[in-house]
Amino acid sequence: MVTARWNNMVIAQSDDTVVVEGNHYFPRDCVNADFLQDSDKTSVCGWKGTAHYHSLIVDGKTNADAAWYYPEPKDAAREIIDRIAFWKGVEVS
Repeated sequence: MVTARWNNMVIAQSDDTVVVEGNHYFPRDCVNADFLQDSDKTSVCGWKGTAHYHSLIVDGKTNADAAWYYPEPKDAAREIIDRIAFWKGVEVS
């Protein structure tokens, strides 16, 4: 079981993650949506497409743009559709 934690709270947990470039992508339904806040941030990867971001809000603390996902990944990355990955201090183990 792979778990994502931030601010002493489990954000996501699954035994079905997809690892791409060292990042675990969790199925969206295994991520606690109560901790996600939409962000306007986007970035572009040449082979995955355009990433969109969520900030994490836990116990009144915000971790801006700490989760990302590809709503319409390119064909080479279709395995990560409907999946979310984390960074910026989120512990994934």
